[in-house]
Amino acid sequence: MSSMETDEISVVLPSTATSGLSLSLHPLPILNISEHLTRLKLQTNSANPFVLGALLGTQNGREVEIVNTFELAIEGGAESVDHGFLVSRRDQYKQVFPSLEFIGWYTVAPKPTTRHIALHDQFTGYCSTPLLLILQPTLAMISSTDVNAQTLPFKAFEPSIEIRDRKSRSVYIEVPYNVETGEAERIAVDWTARGGGSGTSLESHLQTQRSAVKMLHERILVLVKYVADVIAGQATKNHDILRSLAALIASLPASENKAFREEFETEYEDVQLTAFLSSLTKSANILNDLVDKHLVTTTGRDDRGPRRRMGRQGTIPGGDWGDRLH
Repeated sequence: MSSMETDEISVVLPSTATSGLSLSLHPLPILNISEHLTRLKLQTNSANPFVLGALLGTQNGREVEIVNTFELAIEGGAESVDHGFLVSRRDQYKQVFPSLEFIGWYTVAPKPTTRHIALHDQFTGYCSTPLLLILQPTLAMISSTDVNAQTLPFKAFEPSIEIRDRKSRSVYIEVPYNVETGEAERIAVDWTARGGGSGTSLESHLQTQRSAVKMLHERILVLVKYVADVIAGQATKNHDILRSLAALIASLPASENKAFREEFETEYEDVQLTAFLSSLTKSANILNDLVDKHLVTTTGRDDRGPRRRMGRQGTIPGGDWGDRLH
């Protein structure tokens, strides 16, 4: 496939051809497409799996917003789209998000090719001009001198028709886009970056401690490598650095002795015991709540036994008793 792509005529018009489309890309499609690619790499054990999905969004004239995505199924290898699955998922999203429409599709590739033109023709039945959003992992680092000054490895393309030598052919025009982020999306992205719903103050503190220890470990490895290179004669000996290292080592407490090891193990066991007691207390509270609910249920059932029925307005039923009272 790669040899064919290098020899065939480009299906992307040069940068002189501009599109009048105003495109906005939301964070959720970026996360979905990246996750889709990563998951397929692990499932197929392939460095370049075939990724295909649909784009959902809104369109008002020449203003388009890509808001969400969903994956697509393939029939017959990677050349035919499962249209039944596409229609089913589109209708399901339509029930939850009535304002979202099918506006295009996405894939992962270095650039659009004739293969993408063939796939494009299969989506024209759902949208007159389906957009193409391509994830280019090899272009993750884009310089600021790029034509669109974008740092994300995504490129959007609008389909068009080119007439050459009295013949028409389908081509793509690159569309610049802006990343549009709402307040709710910023909160969701920040929530995801912090680890999701499991994020607590304790977890945040532990993550900070872990990052600090990791950074310290990396810097120690740099110092160890420098000393090893000096000993091996591969690095220039700097007496100021060596004296600083010697002073730093001398200021460290002696940690490799029996007393330190015993104290460390004692503190470690205390921490483990505290965690165990906390878990045991939580389990006891849950059991206590369960017992209380059981007692309330059984007590209410016992109280619903046979009772003497009172008459109307508090009188005792039965004519004989009423006569005797008089």
